[in-house]
Amino acid sequence: MDGVILITGIMAAGKSTVAQALAERLPRAAHVRGDAFRRMLVSGRAEYEPGAGPGSEAEAQLRLRYSLSAATADAYARAGFTAVVQDVVLGENLAAYVELVRTRPLYVVVLAPRPEAVAEREAGRAKTGYGAWTVGDLDRGLRADTPRVGLWLDTSEQTVGQTVDAILTERERARIR
Repeated sequence: MDGVILITGIMAAGKSTVAQALAERLPRAAHVRGDAFRRMLVSGRAEYEPGAGPGSEAEAQLRLRYSLSAATADAYARAGFTAVVQDVVLGENLAAYVELVRTRPLYVVVLAPRPEAVAEREAGRAKTGYGAWTVGDLDRGLRADTPRVGLWLDTSEQTVGQTVDAILTERERARIR
């Protein structure tokens, strides 16, 4: 795979782990962590929480984060690296993110484990990501509001290696441009 690969899903779906493992399997790859752009904001950061909508500062900062990660992915791709981007990009934001990425080919992989599996993973993590959100809230948003583009994988019963194998095997289903 070359170009840009976006790996998305809800928090604790396995995005970071899968993106890192996928990047390690490719000959020249960069792992672009969307959350790194959020953490770069030292003061004035507005967390994206339930109820943050169009026109809010949190929405503006989310769009800035997406813009920065897409531009970074494009820069890595221009330099000959496959850019593996991972971030929570759900609902209408997925279509908007796809438009931000200029590189072709562009692949989208949506990790969609069952909510019970995500809750179990979240409980076992050192970091906590949910805050005001619940696993059920985000899972409903993923399944009801996110366009069915790219490769959707139920990774509930898969190891990281099996998920990476599935992405590599099904890469043409993941390719959207």
